[in-house]
Amino acid sequence: MLVLIKGAGDLATGTAVRLHRAGFPVVMTDIAQPTAVRRTVSFSQCIYDGVTEVEGITARRAANGEEASAILAAGEIPVLVDPEARILDELPFGAVVDAILAKRNLGTSLTDAPIVLALGPGFTAGVDCHGVVETMRGHDLGRLILEGSAIPNTGVPGDVGGYTRERIIRAPADGPFEPVARIGQKVELGDVVAKVNGVPVAAQLTGIVRGMLPAGIPVTKGMKSGDIDPRCEVRHCFTVSDKARAIGGGVLEGLLYFGRRTGLWND
Repeated sequence: MLVLIKGAGDLATGTAVRLHRAGFPVVMTDIAQPTAVRRTVSFSQCIYDGVTEVEGITARRAANGEEASAILAAGEIPVLVDPEARILDELPFGAVVDAILAKRNLGTSLTDAPIVLALGPGFTAGVDCHGVVETMRGHDLGRLILEGSAIPNTGVPGDVGGYTRERIIRAPADGPFEPVARIGQKVELGDVVAKVNGVPVAAQLTGIVRGMLPAGIPVTKGMKSGDIDPRCEVRHCFTVSDKARAIGGGVLEGLLYFGRRTGLWND
């Protein structure tokens, strides 16, 4: 079953890693200038670099369905700049996973493929998708929801190491983003970690910089631009997170569940 994952940030990438290892061929799409802060574990990075690798799996930028097919044949994951998901008209997808994490539906429909799954709030199982996977940290993280919706967005980042809002590096002004600290670097409370138009933003805790936008990306004041991990494990910067793995497991469950119910596995 060929699977389209809309979005190629860190949670989408964690999902792609689990599906790829389980034997599902995966195609991904994203916008022309991705803003994933955890770019060392995001397949969207290949849109900038042409190719990227996460946990031994290679993703490569593709321009169209023909190139995507060639990349798939090589055992890799193609990523296209295709926010409208026009690739749906070019390749025979058995499933679509909306992993954009926009907290609202940007155009996914129940009729996009035989199986349609969505991550997080903004979707209702049975209405605009077949199943929803919970993305909120806690007891239900990764749960496959067959009726209803995920927990609404609270606006509060999940607790990691006892910190929530303090973990997030937010742009202090509008303009091009200028990182000062690098991913994998330890910073202390109060250290300047980035600037925008000369306006500095300081770390609100001591930890390892786990994510950071690349230099030059245009940002708006308050936009999420980085992430500091208080657990101070450098390897966390370069491996799929526990959250992404749990969500990927929920997607894998959804593909197997709905595939069995619809008879796709009998083909």
